[in-house]
Amino acid sequence: MKEIILLKLGEVVLKGLNRHSFEETLRKNIRRRLNRVGAFDVRERQSTIYVSPRDESTDLFTAQEKLSQVFGVASLTRACEVEKNMDAILNAAAEYLRVPLSGVKTFKVESKRSDKRFPLKSPQICSEAGGFLLSKFPNLKVDVNHPDYIVRIEVRDTAAYVHGNAERGAGGIPVGTGGKAAILISGGIDSPVAAWMMARRGAELTAVHFASPPYTSERAEQKVRDLLAKVGDWAGRIKMYTVPFAKVQEQIMANCPEELFTVIMRRLMMRCSEKIARSEGCGALITGESLGQVASQTMQAMVCTDAAAQMPVFRPLIGMDKRDIIDIANRIDTYELSILPYEDCCTVFTPKHPRTKPGLKFVEKAEEALDCDALVEECVQNAKTTMITPEG
Repeated sequence: MKEIILLKLGEVVLKGLNRHSFEETLRKNIRRRLNRVGAFDVRERQSTIYVSPRDESTDLFTAQEKLSQVFGVASLTRACEVEKNMDAILNAAAEYLRVPLSGVKTFKVESKRSDKRFPLKSPQICSEAGGFLLSKFPNLKVDVNHPDYIVRIEVRDTAAYVHGNAERGAGGIPVGTGGKAAILISGGIDSPVAAWMMARRGAELTAVHFASPPYTSERAEQKVRDLLAKVGDWAGRIKMYTVPFAKVQEQIMANCPEELFTVIMRRLMMRCSEKIARSEGCGALITGESLGQVASQTMQAMVCTDAAAQMPVFRPLIGMDKRDIIDIANRIDTYELSILPYEDCCTVFTPKHPRTKPGLKFVEKAEEALDCDALVEECVQNAKTTMITPEG
């Protein structure tokens, strides 16, 4: 009995003349994700990608787990591939789905006949399969409205496929089809989620992390690397820049009004990040800001920080509640890491009374006390790089 994995495409199928390039990128991402699992043949027909192991001993459970994190896949399932005749289909359904069908009370059969040369139409396939399975499993009854289990039979061009309920895929569009962007990554809850959301829209990520030793520790930086590894399980390899930022913060604190410390600090972060982003061929910056969440994330404060950059700044969390963000963090397994109590660059020298509605001209005037160009250049020149590579 040959077992394969079927991947159903999501919004990729809605693309027009450039659909082929999306599909080709998706297939490359799938092959890359499966490299460490085993050898597979990957082909696409009729909005479905067929992943077939070349060796029967290949671990399909691990393969399915890896493929569930590939953006561009709407759903996936393991399936039994059989010849296109009803005897083979019926026997396969009874044998391949024996365990789940033995453990439920109600079921129904759904069929899709893509090969119109097959002698039976979809309702006839459902009828025959339903009757056959009822004769094999006395515990079963048919319930077409609210079944405990759905048996799915697909008759396609070269074979027929029998499987049960499909698993939800990662959705989105393939990483690499949405351009490159740089995520300003901290050790908090929000920025890893923002990175994941933009990767889900096809963005290839570069990460920029600001560290402030001796005020922040190596453990804090390792925490960020671990967070990026979690994001990388979905987004692929991520190049991380760690920017030494303590000198900048000390200069701001010594020369600028305390209530403007945070907004001026973020403006310097934007300048450094943009310089790195351009060197990596990125077309935008990404932050994890949500409107009104903290003092630096008011509309007026974000206007001031955006004015320091000459490229677009994407904020995928801008209208989300914290609960919504935490739900995604739990889904992508970053939440528990994010709440580890290691100090963060953004919490160093936090003013007691930050200005929540700063005016841009006022901020720019205060910033004249700094040699911003020299500070940015020094930060970027002293940044170190780390390649974050997911396990598979």
